[in-house]
Amino acid sequence: MTRKSQLIRSLFNARSLLKSLLLTSLMLPAGAFAQPEDVEWVTLGSDWGHTRYSPANQINKDNFKDLEVAWTWDGASFEAQSGRSTPSYINGRLYTVAGARRHVIAIDPKTGTTIWSYREPDTPRWNYSMRADYGKGVGYGQIDGRDVIYIISPAFFLTALDAETGAPIEGFGKPVPIPGFPKTGVVDLLADLGHPYDPYEGLPLERGYITSSSPPIVVNDVIVVGNSAEQGYHQSRIENVPGDILGYNARTGEFLWKFNVIPQPGEYGHETWENDAWTYTGDISSWAPISADPALDLVYIPTNGVTIDYYGGHSPGDNLYGTSLIALDAKTGQRAWHFQMVHHDIWNYDTPTAPILLDVNTASGPTPIVAQATKQGYVYTFDRRTGEPIWPIVETPMPPSTVPGEKLAATQPIPTKPAPFEKVGASIDYLADFTPEIRQQALTAVANYNLGPVFNPPIQRGHPSGKIASLMCPSGAVNITHPPVADPTSGVMYIISTYNCSSRQLVTGEEADTYYEAPTGVTLSRYAAANGGPSPRHPAGIPLWKPPYSRITAIDMNTGDELWMRPAGYTPQRIIDILADKGVDPGNTGSGSVGPMVATASLLIYGNIDSAGTPMLYALDKMTGEEVAAIEVPAISRYGMSSWVHDGHQYIIMQTGSTLTAMALPGAAPAAGAAH
Repeated sequence: MTRKSQLIRSLFNARSLLKSLLLTSLMLPAGAFAQPEDVEWVTLGSDWGHTRYSPANQINKDNFKDLEVAWTWDGASFEAQSGRSTPSYINGRLYTVAGARRHVIAIDPKTGTTIWSYREPDTPRWNYSMRADYGKGVGYGQIDGRDVIYIISPAFFLTALDAETGAPIEGFGKPVPIPGFPKTGVVDLLADLGHPYDPYEGLPLERGYITSSSPPIVVNDVIVVGNSAEQGYHQSRIENVPGDILGYNARTGEFLWKFNVIPQPGEYGHETWENDAWTYTGDISSWAPISADPALDLVYIPTNGVTIDYYGGHSPGDNLYGTSLIALDAKTGQRAWHFQMVHHDIWNYDTPTAPILLDVNTASGPTPIVAQATKQGYVYTFDRRTGEPIWPIVETPMPPSTVPGEKLAATQPIPTKPAPFEKVGASIDYLADFTPEIRQQALTAVANYNLGPVFNPPIQRGHPSGKIASLMCPSGAVNITHPPVADPTSGVMYIISTYNCSSRQLVTGEEADTYYEAPTGVTLSRYAAANGGPSPRHPAGIPLWKPPYSRITAIDMNTGDELWMRPAGYTPQRIIDILADKGVDPGNTGSGSVGPMVATASLLIYGNIDSAGTPMLYALDKMTGEEVAAIEVPAISRYGMSSWVHDGHQYIIMQTGSTLTAMALPGAAPAAGAAH
């Protein structure tokens, strides 16, 4: 097999000839070329720009209804649970990770048979990880023409494996002084962060904890490594380690550079950490996947906020590079540009999905962009070379906090384009109003809550206002389970979203500390997030807010204009019945569920449920949003779908909990008696 299909998969590769051929073919009529024999899916987002797009065209609106299960891979023996890993299809094989031990698996794409697996030896370091089963996928590169699979484990080791055999790569990394570890092929990432640690036990919890929930990305022979911290709403103490970004030689594992996500003295942004908070607190991790433009040699890194969600009195200032998009030079780790999307983020508005890279035609002409969808319902769009916003982003006044010790940023950056893809903030105008009675019940339900803008300040239990909590909405318009996708041939971005609210109360650090068996840090925060929280509900048993309860929005990123919007899935029968008793036909509200999507040459495909709750796969016309086909599938799919072509057959892979389900047209399934 040639590498041509792999190169076609990435619009961001450096080989201009193949890129030119692809762009030329995109201008020809549909069907001018036959389905290629193989179409690869190289990163967990398909290409280095994480578009989740496939040029495969065998599955179309006319035959979509004929899709059937080709095979099912069962990850139970690997203790797989979450289904949060998109397999990569590279050179005729599938590669993925599974289970809390993050086994690396190679799978036969024709039969679903396991070819090989690798499991890192046991240490306490992986067992503590709060992101263990959320590996998302693998990294990929080549050494002297040999395919190499790279993964970051929950214990925070980087491992390089031969894609053919699953054996650790000779001459990569250094020996790890832990019994059972291979003598080669592994890098202990803790060694390069600069904190005292024990190779077996890891970091002392008094100092903090770091793990990983996404694979590395390989850019021009440099492995760029992100990380993950303990969730901020599960923290009660203010100390932690920063989630610094690391770079390594893809051939040898040699440590190349470290980028400080909390600027040190003399570094740009150091002044955004007041009261010397930079010396003790941490996080600012990049737990979402990283994107890259190999031609520019830039990596695009989304981050989350500082230690402890919903209260930041211990870290005054804007706190760079918290909740930001950072562009780094892959060779040196030097900052090319950055943009902070939330100043002094206390709202858990961490950036949950990979940035999407597209080449579009704006008012300025051909423009390479990077677009970041956020939990708060905005898309931030930049020239990926310079970081200049494509459309103005306006610093907008926001309300101050009334919590003792808290000082919020006076303004937050709000994009003027594209328009929000979800309802933004909490307003009585958003409340359900099918009938006057339903509206009044909704008003009563929220009467004891503070409503306000998307950056609504949280309040503590026993607040002088007498209110129970503040509603912070949307709290996860996009999130890890439903990443956006895009079509690089048209420049259209597709976002599946839902409107929901967080209503976390603040309690004392002393109370919050009792929630956790092994908290990180030493010094109790003045306030921290309560365990769970009150949430207003409609007494009629319907959603509190107006529909759509879930939606898909198509945005033309050439202009920033909405192309279309439609509900995702269908109104649950329970809600239809409740409203029918009140004489109301709600129409299609959407299911309220989100799901994975993939864009192909001819379709936008997404997973959701129908009114009866039946798991479905839907196919939409990409330019109109019209539903052109739908089929029932065996199970609800999670995280991200992929689509690729093997041996002349196009497949759609769904992550169905502990299993992978491969859908294809008749004829792709293995012959009777073949292994599954």
